[in-house]
Amino acid sequence: MIDIGANLSNPTFSDDLDEVLTRAQEADVEAIIVTGTSVESSLAGLQLAEQHPNLLYATAGVHPHDADSYNKETEQQLIALLDQPSIIAVGETGLDFNRNFSTPENQRSAFEAQIDLANRYQKPLFLHERDAFDDFYAILCANKNDAVKAVVHCFTGSESALKAYLDSGFYIGITGWISDKKRGANLREIIKYAPLDRLMIETDAPYLTPQQTGIKQKLVKKHRNEPWTLAYTAATLAECLEIETNELISRTKENTKNFFSL
Repeated sequence: MIDIGANLSNPTFSDDLDEVLTRAQEADVEAIIVTGTSVESSLAGLQLAEQHPNLLYATAGVHPHDADSYNKETEQQLIALLDQPSIIAVGETGLDFNRNFSTPENQRSAFEAQIDLANRYQKPLFLHERDAFDDFYAILCANKNDAVKAVVHCFTGSESALKAYLDSGFYIGITGWISDKKRGANLREIIKYAPLDRLMIETDAPYLTPQQTGIKQKLVKKHRNEPWTLAYTAATLAECLEIETNELISRTKENTKNFFSL
């Protein structure tokens, strides 16, 4: 299995990351992509990837929550990061109108700037969208080069949004959200519309712990999700698609390798 999004530069992993990685490998997670959400976390992700070659890779980007801080200096720092071979995608970038920690105007501007970087460097986009579909989709359609691949990370949207993304050739990242009895109910129903060759799996650790019975008791730190739980998300997604878990794992791994050129 490959975890396409884990926030391993989060301080909650600072004192036991080696043990976290060991548990992941023991659970058959063979690679993890460390999500960059700011210049600082992107740099930290790069350092982790360089310390753990062939196990960790990283993305570089500025999350919409931090878009107010995006400026020319930020962009130059991202450019320096994107020159590094261990940085395999631009992001996490996009729009989040649910919380608006940054102004919608600054979110749009930072998003467009990072799409431009992806076009320039021909690296895939690792995307975030929450309560912002119309603007998000319009900006992507207007700015993204057709040759640049895109994955909507932690997809939790509507059926119409899912179909629009698929029609545009985007990939879909699925997290432990899918196993949440209440919040994941709609996702479990609509994900059947996604072709198997457009799906990838992720933990978004330390967030979005899968909700299957017994997982919480196995967590080393209370409320901290880890990459080792990825198999539970794979199992739930396979159940929704009415296929064997092993087939789901094999296909999503193939998709991920092709998407990120691993």
